[in-house]
Amino acid sequence: MAKQVVILGTPDEKTEAAVERYKWLASEGGNDVDIAFVDSTQSADDVVAQCHDAVAIIPAGVRGLTTDMASKMPNLQLIQTTSAGTDWIDKPAIYELGVKVANNGGGNRVAVSEHTITLMVSAYRRLEHQLKTARAGKWLGEAVMPGEAEDYHTLEEKTVGIVGLGRIGQAVAKRLRGWDCEIVYYDTIDFDSDVTDALNVTKLPFDELLAVSDVVTLHVPLEPTTKGLMSTREFGLMKKTAMLINACRGPVVDETALIQALRDGEIAGAGLDVLEQEPTPVDNPLFDMDNVIITPHLASRAIESTYTSTEFAIANVSRVARGEEATSIVLPI
Repeated sequence: MAKQVVILGTPDEKTEAAVERYKWLASEGGNDVDIAFVDSTQSADDVVAQCHDAVAIIPAGVRGLTTDMASKMPNLQLIQTTSAGTDWIDKPAIYELGVKVANNGGGNRVAVSEHTITLMVSAYRRLEHQLKTARAGKWLGEAVMPGEAEDYHTLEEKTVGIVGLGRIGQAVAKRLRGWDCEIVYYDTIDFDSDVTDALNVTKLPFDELLAVSDVVTLHVPLEPTTKGLMSTREFGLMKKTAMLINACRGPVVDETALIQALRDGEIAGAGLDVLEQEPTPVDNPLFDMDNVIITPHLASRAIESTYTSTEFAIANVSRVARGEEATSIVLPI
C-alpha cells in the first residue's frame, strides 16, 4: 500500500504546479507514495494533524517545519529537501527523534557550478564596472578602472582553490578542466584517487590553499563548523590579487571582515551569489564596490535544476516508503 508523503508549502500557482509534478513522478515511479499537499500557513496543530500518517515531508520552498512539529508526527522518517543546503533544519534535534534529513542529491550542481564560473570570470574581468560604465554611455578608455589593464585578468594558468569538493565542488572542477587552470582543493574528507585523478585536482591544507590560490571558491554547507570560515585571518593569508567567490551560503563569510579586506586591498575582489543577511540592506557597502559582483542567491535557478531535484526527491521518499534506506543523507554536526 502506498505511503503518504506530504508536500508542505504555501498554496499558490507555483506550488500547485510543483505538487502536480510530484504526483506525476510518483505515478511514473510505481505509486509507492501517495502525494498530499498541506498548507504550511495553517496553525502548527493543523499541519501536524494533516501530516499524521506521513512517512516523509518535502518542504516546498518554505521553512515551516519545526522540530516540535516533527516530534508529533509518529510515522515521519525523512525530511527531504530539494535544495543542497539544510542549514535551516535543527538536524541534531531531528535525528534525536529518529528522523533523517536528505538534500537534493546534487540536483542543482550543474547550475551552481556554471554560475560559479560566471562569477569567477565576471569578477576577474570587472564585469560589474564594465556594465555600469556602458550604461552611463562611457566606452573603451573611459570604462577602464583606475589602475588600468592589470585590474583585468584571464583564468589561464591561474590557480583556483576549491573549498569543499562535494558534488558542486567537483562539478566546478570538472568544468574548469578546459580553462587551463591549476586546480587545488581543501576538504575535511579524503576522496579516492579515482575522483581526484579524474578531476586533476590536488589536495592542500586550508591555509596553503588560501596562500597559493588566485581564485578561492567556496562550496561548503553552512554548519556551526563553517560559519565565519572566511574572516580577517583568512583574508590576510590570501594574495592581494586574489578573488573570493561564494555561491554556497552567506554566513560562511564574515561579511564585515570581507568589506574591510576589500577596502584595505587585502584581496582584489569578490563574486557573490549569497550574503550574510538576505535580503541584504540596500546600503550594503558591497553594492558600491566596482570590484565586487553580486547576484541575488539564484545560482541554482534553472528549470533543469528543478526537474533533477524533484525527480531525486520522489525517488528518495519512494525508497523510504518501500522500507529501503534513503540516500544523500545529511548528518548532524
